[in-house]
Amino acid sequence: MKNLPRSLLGGALLALLGNAPIYAATSADLARLGNELTPIGAQKAGNADGSIPAWTGGLTQAPAGWSPGHGDPFAADKPLYSVDARNLAQYQQLLPEGQAALIKAYPGYRLDVYPTHRSCAIPTEVAERSKAFAGQARIGADGWRLEQAVGAAVPFPVPQSGIEVLWNYKLRYMAKGRRAQISLLVREKGGALTEVRQWAHEYYPYNDAAVKDSGDTDGMEAKLLYDVLSPSSRAGEMYLVHAFLDKAQSSWIYFPGQRRVRLAPSFAYDNPIAGSDNLYFVDQINMFTGALDRYDFKLLGKKEMLVPYNSFRLVDKANKYEQLIGQDYLNRDVQRYEKHRVWVVEATVKADKRHSFAKRMFYFDEDSWSLLHVDMYDAKGNLWRVQEGSLWADPEIQACTSFEYVSYDLIARRYLADGFTQEGLSLDLTAGQQGRVTDKMFNSNELRRRGER
Repeated sequence: MKNLPRSLLGGALLALLGNAPIYAATSADLARLGNELTPIGAQKAGNADGSIPAWTGGLTQAPAGWSPGHGDPFAADKPLYSVDARNLAQYQQLLPEGQAALIKAYPGYRLDVYPTHRSCAIPTEVAERSKAFAGQARIGADGWRLEQAVGAAVPFPVPQSGIEVLWNYKLRYMAKGRRAQISLLVREKGGALTEVRQWAHEYYPYNDAAVKDSGDTDGMEAKLLYDVLSPSSRAGEMYLVHAFLDKAQSSWIYFPGQRRVRLAPSFAYDNPIAGSDNLYFVDQINMFTGALDRYDFKLLGKKEMLVPYNSFRLVDKANKYEQLIGQDYLNRDVQRYEKHRVWVVEATVKADKRHSFAKRMFYFDEDSWSLLHVDMYDAKGNLWRVQEGSLWADPEIQACTSFEYVSYDLIARRYLADGFTQEGLSLDLTAGQQGRVTDKMFNSNELRRRGER
C-alpha cells in the first residue's frame, strides 16, 4: 500500500512489539498540519488522476431548503460507473474484501460510483485545537489506553500506529450531543420486516473544548441512552451506556414490568444485541464501540478505495423502510459510493484474549476519521460479517456525521440495518448545543425517573 507510516521500520519489529506506540510523530510531521495536511491530518491535495479532488474546506453552508434528512446537495450528480459481478475484476483493487464478497454472493448487488466530493468540514475550534495540541496525547503503557488528550481536538492527527487511528475515530468531532428516533431493522427469511424503534440520546464529552484531560470527563468517552418505543412487547425498556477511555463500558437496563433499573454486566464486546437475531454484537454499534483491549491494531497505511460517502439520498425521510430493506441487501438505488483515501487498520485478537471475530479490517475516512467499512473474520480466517456506514456532511455542526449502518452476515446469509432514521420523528444533531441533550440525562436515577413518569 502507498503512504505507509515513515517510522514502522519493518514487519519483524512490528510483530515483536505488537501494538506498542514505538514512535511519536515528529515536530516535522506536525508542522505539515494546516499546510499540505488539513488541520486534522488529511492530505489536502487531490490524487494524480484527479478522481479525488483537493480538500477546500468542505460543505460549510447549507443549500437552500436543506435540513438533516431532507434534500441532497449533490442530487444533480450522475453515476460515473457501477461495479457488479460483470466488471468486478476491473475494480476489485479499489474494494474491501467484504464488498467483493457481497457482489459475488448476491445477484443484483452493485456499487454505483459517483463523482467524489470532499464535503467534510472542520469546525474552526477543532482545527485550531488539533494543531495546537498535536503531539500531546499519549498511549498508555498497556498499549491501548488514551492519556493527555484534550477536548474538541483530534488526538493524533499524524498517526504512527493503528491504536492512534482508533482513538482518532472514537474522539472524532460529531458535536457535543445529538438525538434521533432510530430503528433497528431485520428482514426475516419469510419476507416480514421486523423493527425495533427507539429514541437515541448521545452525549460526547470530548467534543467540548473545556475538557483539559480525562479527569474533566471522569474518564468518559461517551454516554448513550436508548428508550425503546416498539415493538409493544418491549416498549418502555431503556438502556444506559457509559463508554470509558480506560475500561469496558458499563450499562444499565430499565424493565417497565419490574419498574427496576439493573446493571447489565454483559453489554460489551461480542455479546449479541437484543432483537438482532444474533446478527449483531454490542461492539458493532456505530461500526465499532467499546474498549480497545482485546485487539492488537496494526496500521497498514493509506489507500484509495470506493467507499460509502455523501449518503444524503439514503438518509432522506422520503424513504420508507419497506422499500429500503430488501430481502438480501439494502436497496442499491439509494446507496452512493465515491473514491476516497482511507486509513487501513488490521485488528487481530491478542494471544491472551478472546473474541468471536479473530480479525477485523477497518477503513477510516481521512477527512473526518469516520469508520466507513469493516470486514470481520472468524477464527479459521473466513470472512464472516461485512459492515458499512453512512457518511454525510451537516453544515449545522460544520462536520460529517453518521447514523445508518448495515451489517451483512455471510454465513447466515442475512443482514441487519441499525440507526436508520428515515421514518423517525427527529434527527437533531444540534441537541447538545441547544441544551436538549445534557450530561445530567445519563445516570441510573434519570433512567428510573423516566420509567416512572
